[in-house]
Amino acid sequence: MEKTTLFYTIIIILVIQYLVHQVLEYLNAKRFTSNVPSELSDVFDDVEYQKSQKYKLTNHRFGLFSDGFSLILTLSFLFFGGFEWIDSITRSITDKTIPMALIFFGFMLLGSSILGTPFSYYQTFVIEEKYGFNKTTKKLFFLDKIKGWVLTIIFGGGILSLFILFYQWTGSNFWIYTWILISAIILFMNLFYSRLIVPLFNKQTPLTDGSLKSAIENYAKNVGFELKNIFVIDGSKRSTKANAYFSGFGKEKRITLFDTLINDLSEEEIVAVLAHEVGHYKRKHIIFNLLVSLGLTGFTLFILSLFINSPEISLAIGVSTPSFHAGLVGFVLLYSPISEVTGLAMNYLSRKFEFQADDYAKKTFAATPLVTSLKKLSKNNLSNLTPHPAYVFVHYSHPPLVERIRNLKA
Repeated sequence: MEKTTLFYTIIIILVIQYLVHQVLEYLNAKRFTSNVPSELSDVFDDVEYQKSQKYKLTNHRFGLFSDGFSLILTLSFLFFGGFEWIDSITRSITDKTIPMALIFFGFMLLGSSILGTPFSYYQTFVIEEKYGFNKTTKKLFFLDKIKGWVLTIIFGGGILSLFILFYQWTGSNFWIYTWILISAIILFMNLFYSRLIVPLFNKQTPLTDGSLKSAIENYAKNVGFELKNIFVIDGSKRSTKANAYFSGFGKEKRITLFDTLINDLSEEEIVAVLAHEVGHYKRKHIIFNLLVSLGLTGFTLFILSLFINSPEISLAIGVSTPSFHAGLVGFVLLYSPISEVTGLAMNYLSRKFEFQADDYAKKTFAATPLVTSLKKLSKNNLSNLTPHPAYVFVHYSHPPLVERIRNLKA
């Protein structure tokens, strides 16, 4: 392919993705005025429902602005030589392949952070604050940003360096070694993320002895689920929104409860939520998702190996001197439609898995407390009770609340 053809292919991909996204957002926003389904009539009263609709509409309008800004910025970079400008600055500093890549992406990260921080600041301290969700202090907000940058530099820089070393040592077979490396990192993070990374941002404490811990342990024993690690995380220091999640394998597996979840739900409802999480483990969803993630990673790296040596990829984004780092940027832009398709498939499977986990909780514990917990969480998070089916198909990893309740009551 000529560079001009690839250049306009990238432009078309970006514009089509943006337009499809906006059409879906529009269809979803049209349903903000829908009546609440009869199954959910007890979730919101009129005042709370109006607040929920305003919250969704505010986020919709903010998304229109932020998405439009992102598209214009990316198109400007492509049309006016932004990538070439960063590449020329990088080459004035060094001509070594790995340092060049690290500096190039370092500039990209710095620019993205500078431009993106005002948007996330507004989201947190204006929108989330207005609707009563935000508990983050400005100090904590910027501290989180700095920690995120440091982790990105250390882990991202290390992985990228090894990535290029494999490329230099093995040529077109670099994707195999990179796949092994990334697979090892994914496995490591699945095992030790809660132990090593989460403490950098949140405090985790073992759930204290009492009726809740006893109820959880009794349920786990009844279903043959060995569970020694039950932790409470201080999610309330950032938001009033509640959550719970399962992580790890073997001796490293653990249940983590947000302190907001403990405050919002009854003990029976918390056990029902955990029964759902145990359902994911028992139905092998976690293993399946991990294997699919590893498979998609290998597939993506293999496709990358077929195109990374093509100078037209670098030229397509306006970089006059072909390089590994410029080719990587061009590949990511060209590959994005395939990522969208695999994302659709993963979301579809995820929604199926949620139904299966709900069924497991219903079978091994009870349906009613899970229904009431889902209603409470949706109410407290001002969730969208009437999303458009097309929006759900593309974006939702969980089925809409009304579908989950109908399934649980079936």
